[in-house]
Amino acid sequence: MMRFRDCPNNLQKFTYMNNLQDRNEVLFYKCLSEHLEEIAPIIYTPTVGEACLNYAYLFRRPRGMYFSAADKGHMHAMTYNWHTDDVELIVVTDGSRILGLGDLGVNGMGIPIGKMALYTTCAGIHPSKCLPVVIDVGTNNRDLIQNNLYLGLQHRRIVGEEYDEIVDEFIRAVTERFPKALIQFEDFSTENASRILEKYSKNILCFNDDMQGTSTVTLAGILSSLKYLGNTEPQKALKDQRIVVVGAGTAGIGVSSGLLYDMKLNGLNEEEARKNFWILDDKGLLGKNRRTEFAHQDPWIREDYEDHLSLTEVIKKVKPTILIGLTGVGGIFGEDSIREMAKHCERPIIFPISNPTSRTECTAENAYKWTNGKCIFASGSPFPKVEYQGHTYKPAQSNNMYTYPGLGLGAIIGDATRITDNMLNAAAQSLVSSITKEDYEAGRIFPKVSSIPTISKNIAIAVAQQAFKDGVSKLTTQKSKEEFRNIIESRFWEPNYG
Repeated sequence: MMRFRDCPNNLQKFTYMNNLQDRNEVLFYKCLSEHLEEIAPIIYTPTVGEACLNYAYLFRRPRGMYFSAADKGHMHAMTYNWHTDDVELIVVTDGSRILGLGDLGVNGMGIPIGKMALYTTCAGIHPSKCLPVVIDVGTNNRDLIQNNLYLGLQHRRIVGEEYDEIVDEFIRAVTERFPKALIQFEDFSTENASRILEKYSKNILCFNDDMQGTSTVTLAGILSSLKYLGNTEPQKALKDQRIVVVGAGTAGIGVSSGLLYDMKLNGLNEEEARKNFWILDDKGLLGKNRRTEFAHQDPWIREDYEDHLSLTEVIKKVKPTILIGLTGVGGIFGEDSIREMAKHCERPIIFPISNPTSRTECTAENAYKWTNGKCIFASGSPFPKVEYQGHTYKPAQSNNMYTYPGLGLGAIIGDATRITDNMLNAAAQSLVSSITKEDYEAGRIFPKVSSIPTISKNIAIAVAQQAFKDGVSKLTTQKSKEEFRNIIESRFWEPNYG
């Protein structure tokens, strides 16, 4: 750890840990498990974003599998190149929308590798049972196409029916080769993410982390914020919130859908629940007579509001209590908008969730400053402590790593055949219940990052039990919490020699 800490910048720390993982995997995971809070931001967000931008220059040896358009017709045979039959998790991206950085093609492989490292550390899944994957169909990033060092196909992205055929062949290949594996879709572009999830989610065990993982952790964060503000029944309080979501892509619609689902579970019908949401894209509010680019945006159009209203205009009219950012546009929450929100809301809840830090909609310092220290703040990437008017504020991190390891582990131990909305909601509720009195007294709406392995076990149990209740488990009888806990402990991989 001394050598790690001596590295002059975070990218060099990433390279150091990447080399350590290649040389001595057990030692890599030992360091990560004992220093999770310090190392997670290096091997995962936000530093992994910088690493993906420089992936070709950092590349030393392959990790995971690369399927390309040139492999069409051979993908099933290729799966037998993997060194084990016992794969439990597949994290796959096509590199088309990496974090808030856009199309990075095969450079996006850094995301599945980072996700898998946290699956092993936080959910105890053996590294050999984790398969990171990139599907390479080209890239629309001109700089990469013209870069001789780029590792992927150097032509524009394949789209339409041919793209669907490539994805479908991949899905058939891995589900036949690894029939029990959970597939996690990661960083697919807006035009593909929703329809791919809709196509496969009813028939195979899969979920989209950008849509459903982000939704789960955001729901937990909002409920925790409401609890922190004194609501003893935060789910009931959620039904009365006015929620503005900036970003109408996969993550924005996914988060809105998760919040809406919880409102429906607690008494509102869909029409009533949708009246609590105002969603903006790059053109402004999805308002009257809007012609959307993607079908999944249509249900969120507010016909009772003018189209294209700016964020500040929406805030003036709506007087929101919750503001969520999922745009990938750094600084889009301007001073005028935040101050306007603070005029009408005593304790505004502000969640700029985009990653990496450079793409966050609002910094923690500005959020506290522009609300006079009154806001409840959480961001996707970590921010340092903020000193303001004699107070020290510790910004919370609303990051998917709080939930996706437990969700994946729960699906595995529960022998689930698919992921249901109730399982996602159960993961969120479990996370909220893991937040202690001491956390709230310390001003934390999320637990310490170091507690994620313990939290993941609790989430896994809740998810596994919900899978049985929903009739999507192959288990013949419902297991108790203690029985599932024993299963987890017996299989939880620890980084020890021998």
